[in-house]
Amino acid sequence: MSEEKPVRLPDPASAETVLASLEAQSADAGLAPALNKAFPGFSFSTAPVDDFYWRGDARTVLSADGARLGDHRAWVEKELAELNGDLTAFWNRHRGAGEKFAEWRGASAFAFAPTGPGVADFLQLSLGREIEVLAGPVVDPDYRPYSADDLLEPSWVLRDSAVEAQQLAGPVYRLRGRAAGGIVHMRSFLARGARIGKEQREASRPELENRIIREVGPDGTRDTAFLDANPDWFDFVPRENRFFADWQRSSACAHRIFDHWAFDIHDFEDGGQKREIGFIPRPLKMPAGKLALEEEISVHRLMERTEAIDAEVGLPFAWFFLMTHGHWVDPDVGDAIAQGLSQGRVRLPDRDAAVLLAWADKKYLF
Repeated sequence: MSEEKPVRLPDPASAETVLASLEAQSADAGLAPALNKAFPGFSFSTAPVDDFYWRGDARTVLSADGARLGDHRAWVEKELAELNGDLTAFWNRHRGAGEKFAEWRGASAFAFAPTGPGVADFLQLSLGREIEVLAGPVVDPDYRPYSADDLLEPSWVLRDSAVEAQQLAGPVYRLRGRAAGGIVHMRSFLARGARIGKEQREASRPELENRIIREVGPDGTRDTAFLDANPDWFDFVPRENRFFADWQRSSACAHRIFDHWAFDIHDFEDGGQKREIGFIPRPLKMPAGKLALEEEISVHRLMERTEAIDAEVGLPFAWFFLMTHGHWVDPDVGDAIAQGLSQGRVRLPDRDAAVLLAWADKKYLF
């Protein structure tokens, strides 16, 4: 964000207005400039994420000649009602009639804008980049449906990011997860998550103060107060906050975190009882393969492989943050390198060694 005071802060309604204004043929190139124009003082960048999905809430039925017949669910329910719910009659009527349905398919995308120099000083917009495609026939031509649900959730069409389907519209960008954080200011989000977590733990204090852990051993039974066994229970730091703090105090801090990671935000109440708030980090740059802890591999060889990952991703200490996610670097690799550090067999920059050893002492994973 520039030094001039922004004229307008992004909010869901205004962001959706910007997204709706994009022309399909120029939506990808025009997304960041359109956001910058709508929200003066911010400088947005964008990044796609390869996580193919399809939507079941916006299907349309088309006749054999391509005319749109209306909403898929409403059309199915109307046709079934005319046939008194007879699935066999529905199947026989439509399996050779040529009607097809269209649906929207897409992948995630994110937009970021810095708001200050700190690692968490940025805005994130969670988006979906979607295209409408001609998906397939309204009924499985080979198998009679067993229930109306089979018709409403078509499973007989191929859905894969590599499947070629006739494109009807798009691409369009949509704001995703409005209730779960479609637009977040990351510093505020982290503060809110830490506060809610602290409040929830404090609410359990009376019960925990009376909780006893009973251990049965060869010398008999021993009772220990829960809080005596867990003296740092109320000092808990959420993994989301630790991820950002570790970035700030590691060699990665010279890089903007949102140039390398996006964050799938969730913020909801679990059954109206407990509020769940957090994120899953999503790497924007990934190594070609996974680094696992193999038998008989030396810690020096592990270090060489982590350095190769850093070079491939273009980020110092990248392997550590990929490890906290767990998919690209096995957490056992971190344990092995931490043990090698403690034994003086390998070395890391002091700041990175401190981060890794703290993680090994008290792990967090996503």
